[in-house]
Amino acid sequence: MNILTVGSVALDSIETPAGTVTDVLGGSAVYFSIAASYFTKVNLVAVAGKDFPDKHINLLREKKIGIEGLEIDNRGETFRWKGKYGENLNEALTLETNLNVFENFIPKIPSSYNDAKNLFLGNIDPDLQLHVLEQVKSPAVIGLDTMNFWINGKNNALKKVIRKVHIVLLNDKESKLLAEKNNILEAAKEILSMGPQYVVIKRGEYGAVLISKNSRFWAPAYPVDIVIDPTGAGDSFAGGFMGCIAWKNKLEDEILRQAVICGTVMASFAVEDFSIRKTSQLNNEDIRKRYREIRTITDFKTPDEFA
Repeated sequence: MNILTVGSVALDSIETPAGTVTDVLGGSAVYFSIAASYFTKVNLVAVAGKDFPDKHINLLREKKIGIEGLEIDNRGETFRWKGKYGENLNEALTLETNLNVFENFIPKIPSSYNDAKNLFLGNIDPDLQLHVLEQVKSPAVIGLDTMNFWINGKNNALKKVIRKVHIVLLNDKESKLLAEKNNILEAAKEILSMGPQYVVIKRGEYGAVLISKNSRFWAPAYPVDIVIDPTGAGDSFAGGFMGCIAWKNKLEDEILRQAVICGTVMASFAVEDFSIRKTSQLNNEDIRKRYREIRTITDFKTPDEFA
């Protein structure tokens, strides 16, 4: 089943202990779409400026990502983000943010996309997320991402969107902030009370947690030897996660557990190089191999006395 995602397209400049890059392809919709494209057909809705390189458009086409909904606004430049990571790669220091054409972006869903059965609302203004929901007919699975800025600044609108979705994906700090709780399990329980069926809490190098009203699933992160750039890891996780659900075409606990591992795999590839350099060069066996490795490193036998 196809998946529709709405989010940002950006040109990022990033400094990490491993090096520096300038104006590389980024944005939540890009990271998500590249990761999800290994599991299902993806259609993207976003905006870029007159300076957006053709090579990036060609890359999206090569990955068979639908770009009918990618608006090129010739009145301005592409959203740019500049950030720096120190030895603590879990947190980025934002040096500069220029929203440019993204500042006035109002998503317009092409008519060929508005019957999408799987929808992912990337990290954008909750009012825009609601606007997208009004344009898409009857999606069977809706996932949502957000961030501290929207939790603090548009809390009521965000909660209105959350009531309408099936899955909420957040990092651990965001989950605690949204729920006003100090423990991620308490936070997940509070978020579930807002309406969604599932909450996924992304914990970076500590893995991810999937929680519903009736079950819990804890997954480790894949052990990456060298982390080059963590930018986009959460969006890549979301792409693998939602892509797997669309591929399996079911919303049930066992499939979502598999989806968490698919997300973990895609996030592990994302951090191994800048931008989408690694995730855009994978093949299906690369993904299967790492999936199997996660299963191996978490497998253990139960002693008879514990059975």
